[in-house]
Amino acid sequence: MGKCLYLECMSGISGDMTAAALLDLGADRKALERALRSLPVDGFSVSISRVKKSGLDVCDFDVRLDAAHENHDHDMEYLFGGGHPLEGAEEHAHDHIHDHEHDHDHEHTHEHIHPHEHRGMKEIMEIIGQTDMTERAKNTAVRIFEILADAEAAAHGVSRDEVHFHEVGAVDSIVDIVTAAVCLDSLDVTDVIVPYLCEGNGMVRCQHGLIPIPVPAVVNIAQAHSLILKPTEIQGELVTPTGAAIVAAIRTSDRLPERFTIRKTGLGAGKRQYERPSILRAMLIEDASAAGDEICKLESNIDDCTGEMLGYLMERLFAAGARDVHYTPVFMKKNRPAWQLNVICDPKDRERMEEIIFAETTTIGIRRISMQRTVLKRESSSVSTPFGEAAVKVCRLADGKRFYPEYDSVKALARKSGRSFQEIYELVRREAEKER
Repeated sequence: MGKCLYLECMSGISGDMTAAALLDLGADRKALERALRSLPVDGFSVSISRVKKSGLDVCDFDVRLDAAHENHDHDMEYLFGGGHPLEGAEEHAHDHIHDHEHDHDHEHTHEHIHPHEHRGMKEIMEIIGQTDMTERAKNTAVRIFEILADAEAAAHGVSRDEVHFHEVGAVDSIVDIVTAAVCLDSLDVTDVIVPYLCEGNGMVRCQHGLIPIPVPAVVNIAQAHSLILKPTEIQGELVTPTGAAIVAAIRTSDRLPERFTIRKTGLGAGKRQYERPSILRAMLIEDASAAGDEICKLESNIDDCTGEMLGYLMERLFAAGARDVHYTPVFMKKNRPAWQLNVICDPKDRERMEEIIFAETTTIGIRRISMQRTVLKRESSSVSTPFGEAAVKVCRLADGKRFYPEYDSVKALARKSGRSFQEIYELVRREAEKER
């Protein structure tokens, strides 16, 4: 199973903050080096180091641009005008624990792409296609760029294909997005929880002049993808379009488990300086509420479907991820015999289950109930028997373990050996208990 990532965006989020936090979590730097070395974009080098933020030791991911590609994205004087209260307040960096310089010496075998001033979605797709990273990482990067393209298109009143990016096409943003995609892939992150994004207020300078905070691209992304923005008193931009697009592309939930354990923590530094430290905290977490988790129960009384229809419905529901499906004989009004359909599923799967029920039955209504349940901690294991391997479910109790041979394994061994199902079941259970 993949990992669950929690992004705590108390200081907002940007591309470089995300990259740094994921690297601090232990993302594969060799995979990142391969990707950046193959990236068909000129004018940058990358440094990964440690800096101090409010006394905390934090990872910093710094994309250094040459003079031709500089965009003043981290220049507080340019962004907010002279006299910013915290201008130059960043604490000095430590000696680098790792300094990865991507020099672009043009010894690559592929063709480089140079149209810096007019880089649109077509050019971005070409860049991703030539970069050495997995298909999953490429898909993530493409999704982030598409979200940014749609946001910029909405801001400027043009189509996605007509957008010539400032934020996206900037070299540092391309590097940040590719880095985030590669790091998420190497960490095997499949679930991402982001409850909200803290944002500042006021105005910030862009290539077209002063614009309000949140900037239009962030507003469009938040609106299109139901991101939750939490206003703060900070005068300044905490959420960049790249940061918002990353969240929109990878977030799977905005709700934390009621209880969770933290397996690892990463801290990523931002470059801009405000009253609160510019830090993104990323945590790999595990749900610790398994002893009392939430499920959804769906019910519907059905009196005019054939047995074949109901049997097919059960197959579809199980295939779609239902925890349990069963029918109970009932008598409805006017003494009509019928079946009550009962489906147990995860809350996130409820809508899909309802769609299947409406499509495959004649019902016109479905009742739903949110329920808490208590379950034993359990895991899957396997044991060796004289007739072959068998899968076993292991449940943990306060005073020990219980072993439940899996039906399909027992059935297969019974057929293979010619022994009865009951005999094989007991054999598998005894072998499992010996290994406890």
